[in-house]
Amino acid sequence: MATQVLRPTGRRRKATRLDEHLPVDHRLSRVYRVGAGLMGLVLLVFGILGLIDRIGFFDTGGDTVGGLNTNGALSVLSICVGLMLFAGMMVGGNLASTLNMFLGIAFILSGFVNLALLDTGLNFLAFEMQNVLFSFVVGVLLMMFGMYGRVSGGLSHDNPYWRARHPEQAAREERRRRPPMPEITRERP
Repeated sequence: MATQVLRPTGRRRKATRLDEHLPVDHRLSRVYRVGAGLMGLVLLVFGILGLIDRIGFFDTGGDTVGGLNTNGALSVLSICVGLMLFAGMMVGGNLASTLNMFLGIAFILSGFVNLALLDTGLNFLAFEMQNVLFSFVVGVLLMMFGMYGRVSGGLSHDNPYWRARHPEQAAREERRRRPPMPEITRERP
């Protein structure tokens, strides 16, 4: 639902949400789907390999999978997040984009939290420095995939998000692109 925002000039314009204006079949949806699918696949493989090794659920003994420390809890968490990303990939569109951005932020925050918990008794997920770096990289990639085409200082004027943010200018440009309709005049008797 749109709300009215008062501009400094006194004119009112409608505030829009980013996810209201992208058509479901828009070409950007492929980017969101590919990003969610790739990251989901990486996390699923990591989680499944961790469970296959039968590592203890909260074991912090230094068991590794693919160069990253893991335990049963981290493996299950990785599988759950991977499945969420696959679900976002299947739905696509704005949901995939928003999910990618949300999980990207969560991965970056997780990296910072687990960086603070290294070498403490609260490191239940058996994180080491390589896990923290992996969390940062995955977070940035997910955010990039989710924000692609939605957040930029230089969106093209045919981008649906730019058009939603600048409705007056988009309407002016649309009028300039269309040839003017001939006026119909009636002759009076």
